[in-house]
Amino acid sequence: MTVHAIPVPQRRGACPGLSAPMPTGDGLLVRLLPIGTIPLAAFADLCAAARTYGNGVIEITSRGSIQVRGLSAGSAPSFAAAAAALGIAAQDGIPVHCNALSGLDAEELLDANALAADLRAALTQRSIAARLGAKVCVAIDGGGPLDLARLAADIRVYAQATSDDIVLHVGIGGDETNATDLGVVARAQCVEAVLRLLDVLASRPYGARARDVLAAEGAGPFRAAIANLLVSNAPPHLTRACHEAIGVHRLHDGSLACGIGLGFGHADAAALERLVDAADALGANGLRAAPSRVLMTIGLKPEAVSDFTAAADRLGFIVRPNDPRRHVVACAGAPICASAHIAARTIAPLIAERIAPHRDGAFTVHVSGCAKGCAHAAAAALTVVGTPDGGALVANGTVRDAPFAVVAVDQLPGAIACYARERNSESADV
Repeated sequence: MTVHAIPVPQRRGACPGLSAPMPTGDGLLVRLLPIGTIPLAAFADLCAAARTYGNGVIEITSRGSIQVRGLSAGSAPSFAAAAAALGIAAQDGIPVHCNALSGLDAEELLDANALAADLRAALTQRSIAARLGAKVCVAIDGGGPLDLARLAADIRVYAQATSDDIVLHVGIGGDETNATDLGVVARAQCVEAVLRLLDVLASRPYGARARDVLAAEGAGPFRAAIANLLVSNAPPHLTRACHEAIGVHRLHDGSLACGIGLGFGHADAAALERLVDAADALGANGLRAAPSRVLMTIGLKPEAVSDFTAAADRLGFIVRPNDPRRHVVACAGAPICASAHIAARTIAPLIAERIAPHRDGAFTVHVSGCAKGCAHAAAAALTVVGTPDGGALVANGTVRDAPFAVVAVDQLPGAIACYARERNSESADV
């Protein structure tokens, strides 16, 4: 297979890419952010490499990256070589996130992947990446039903149709609901606008994020940077309803994509290989990793969807949007992560089972093995923070907020179920 190299500036190694694995409790971890569709054969070979060189645990992150765990100092270079030989197009440098089905979705306004490719090409001409913090990222939303509204980014653009054109709203420092809106640019000016906004961040002390600049200086520096690119008499910012990734989605060519979830964001490589076999037998042509820990199977015929969903269900994947596992976000936890105080991933299924009778659509539990909160940066209805004394419970907040109680680990599922039940009762009384 041909290796598809994506020409983007190299970053400082703060994120665990193929060339810079990160130490964890179960060895080294590497992360890939794929671009577009991964052929089924290449995905199967990636799973095989994860078993050969790692511990066989593969994760899909909340931002749609693929993580492989359990590598060693000796095996990590071999895994990197094996992965590179598969020809999976993946990006390094400044992450540019696009819609899960960009370029394929029958209802998208524009192909965000094409716009992202233009941005990456422009970034190769500049040395800006080395001057930016390791977590700085860009979101380009092409206006398809599977939007990026919930994905926070330093710079975000999303397509909106007008009476005679498609324009792009530009925001900074958040997701679609809380980002600061800067205005609207034409599609032809989008790449230049993003580059100028990145330059604003790069001119601040190293590590600055958009939210930091907003807090210290307001939106003025950002607006000034793109003032002459903004469209006058622009349409207002419209809030869109978020669409569900798990389920069936119509593609341009008349085929379908089927989104399934990984319980708590991880799966065994062998189970994923069997999923690939099922997809191949039913005529699919590839997979895409998507935000919210979802895998999209691409190219299914309508008559094959039910069989594929049944196969995924038998393998333990999430095939229904209301699966209670989707309401619990858990990091790897102890002993996998050396920083963790509690076994977040072990206790997560017990929590999901106990809250199932009491949860509602807005009730999400974030179980973090420590105070870093790697798995979920946003606020949750209930956050559990691992401490040496047990799980600290935070209501309607993040790992950074003050807890209202600390509960012994063996009592956490019951305590969380009690909290969920009382929360529902209070809501019913309002």
